[in-house]
Amino acid sequence: MRRTLTYVWRLLRPVQSRVMWLVNAKFVVGVSGVVRDDEGRVLLLRHRMWPPGRQWGLPSGFAHKGEDFRRTLVREVKEETGLDVEAGRLVMLNSGLRTRLEVAYEARLLGGDLRLDPFEITEARWCHPDDLPPDVQPVCHPLVRGETVP
Repeated sequence: MRRTLTYVWRLLRPVQSRVMWLVNAKFVVGVSGVVRDDEGRVLLLRHRMWPPGRQWGLPSGFAHKGEDFRRTLVREVKEETGLDVEAGRLVMLNSGLRTRLEVAYEARLLGGDLRLDPFEITEARWCHPDDLPPDVQPVCHPLVRGETVP
């Protein structure tokens, strides 16, 4: 039986990637950034589209098809805030959200002028890790403390 399956799989070589695409899960990838300034404060944004009572969170957005996730972070922070950042180490990779994969990176502020995208963001705040808004997304607490989230 194994030999037969191996033989069939080898015959399918030209279309193996399509077969794998059909039988495996598909995910959208949400990318967030723990953006820190030179004082160690973290950038938090109040997101217009997020549920009431949980609107404060990190800069975030979805990766485009084929986009490197670090590039997604740089692009999303620029789009939402006008700020330039450099992506650092990976601090979260979570696939337990149905068809959504969550990725978070540390990020260093490089510059730029704070200009909020009024369609997505209603407010921005630089916060010390021990002084977060009460309605911040729960995952933010360990991330802003510098902990890696499994």
